[in-house]
Amino acid sequence: MRLFTFALALRATSALRVPAHSLHMSIAGRGAGVGGLHPDVTTTIGNTPVVKISDKLCPEGVEVYAKCEYFNPLSSVKDRLALAIIEGAEKDGTLKPGMTVVEATSGNTGIAVAMICAQRGYPCVICMAEPFSVERRKLMRMLGAKVIVTPKAGKGTGMVRKAEELCEKHGWFLCHQFENEANWQFHRDTTGPEIIADFEAAGKKLTHWVTGYGTGGTFHGAGSALKKKWSDLQIVLAEPADAGLLVSGVPTERKADGSPMGSHPAFKPHPIQGWTPDFIPKVLEDAPDGLNDVLLPIPGASAIATSKDLASKEGLLTGISGGGTMWAALETAKTAPKGSVILAMLPDTGERYLSTPLFSEIEADMNEAELDIAKSTPSFQLLPGEEPVLQA
Repeated sequence: MRLFTFALALRATSALRVPAHSLHMSIAGRGAGVGGLHPDVTTTIGNTPVVKISDKLCPEGVEVYAKCEYFNPLSSVKDRLALAIIEGAEKDGTLKPGMTVVEATSGNTGIAVAMICAQRGYPCVICMAEPFSVERRKLMRMLGAKVIVTPKAGKGTGMVRKAEELCEKHGWFLCHQFENEANWQFHRDTTGPEIIADFEAAGKKLTHWVTGYGTGGTFHGAGSALKKKWSDLQIVLAEPADAGLLVSGVPTERKADGSPMGSHPAFKPHPIQGWTPDFIPKVLEDAPDGLNDVLLPIPGASAIATSKDLASKEGLLTGISGGGTMWAALETAKTAPKGSVILAMLPDTGERYLSTPLFSEIEADMNEAELDIAKSTPSFQLLPGEEPVLQA
């Protein structure tokens, strides 16, 4: 019996989507299934939905959409990268059965790599700098990975150096997400075509595409595919205002393998986890000249506030990077010509940020308004300093 023989094609064609011109969204479509059985979790990667932003956030006269990459199985865009790198290494023979897979990551790539390794049966070691959220460490360990935490002072380059040392000593396989061409090529072959297919199915032409960068794979790969389709597309590339590596104009010095020699002088710590390490990734640097039309600095506080707005006003639970990208999209929308169609990438889920500033004002205990609601009926009250009430 064939199980999902079309799985690879799905990543690039959106073949099983309900036609987008009537995405009310098809109650009938919800009961139809996906047309087959997945042989493993990796065939569920890709074909993430594009969702319209309502006028609660979107300025009048334009349309803003979000591509929700947290619909990938481990809830981030990095699932694509991990699959691309590991499948590519299997095919070219650099990754052999039983080898340990290693990567340096702020978390999302490590979680994705750990998922693929669990499915494929590879031991997995992840190097992650101390400041990144502890829930990411726990998720990777849940997936069977060993997590090596590196000192905060070493920044991103420190965790990269540690991963390199481990691979050199033990003969392990290093993913090299920041240099590996499989990263951007997978986005060129899947993410970009998905966007094109969905907007064409809706009878719309994309006029602006907004993304940030971690490795630069989404920007380089999907951006190249989108520019090839729509040559007049405006691409807005965002980076943290506190870490303006690209805006500085200072290049990153590299070793022979493309990895950074050291920390970039323009880097400062910023709250947008997953964006802009303390060096310019080679995958980003190798993007075609002039691929982006605008380079937009993102204030950290605005990224956090927009992420909260997306959750409370649109029901879209995304991380700080998603908030930053959407802030850039909404700022772009304010001055875009009437009729513009703008797409922002939402890289991951807000659940990955529970211990970060994104949730610092969200209390676990009931607030005054919630206590007032609880006291408005007599039964099953759990009030501070009082005995629990069951039946009144």
